[in-house]
Amino acid sequence: MSRITVETTVMAELHKVWECWTVPNHIVNWNFASKDWHCPWAKNDLREGGKFSSRMESVDGKMGFDFEGIYDEVHEGRKIAYSLADGRRVEILFEKNGDSTLVTETFDPENENPLEMQRAGWQAILDHFKKYTEKLTNKTYQDENNDL
Repeated sequence: MSRITVETTVMAELHKVWECWTVPNHIVNWNFASKDWHCPWAKNDLREGGKFSSRMESVDGKMGFDFEGIYDEVHEGRKIAYSLADGRRVEILFEKNGDSTLVTETFDPENENPLEMQRAGWQAILDHFKKYTEKLTNKTYQDENNDL
């Protein structure tokens, strides 16, 4: 089965994009596809062989699942690759482009849901990440420049 790729350009510098992607206190603020879902917790041991896990669940508490895996590659500021518990692989690339960062995520699809549904779900999470990171970065920029 073909791999699926989703991507977005985040209007933030690479170091901030990397931080928002990898720090649990940030992950819980963006790691869900829609407003009727949330991420109550996240853990991240960001190193090759390290484990990560996060909880995705509906706001009403009726549905949820743990998303977890083991890092195969970690190249700070450039690439993360990991394997999920079911053996599927995911690769995330971070590319600096001036003051913005291109984030490209490629993953092996699972067999239960249609490919387009999976692509749309992963893209929605990536879009949520973009929105969160840009809002945070803009607020940080404004806070740093309030004294001007």
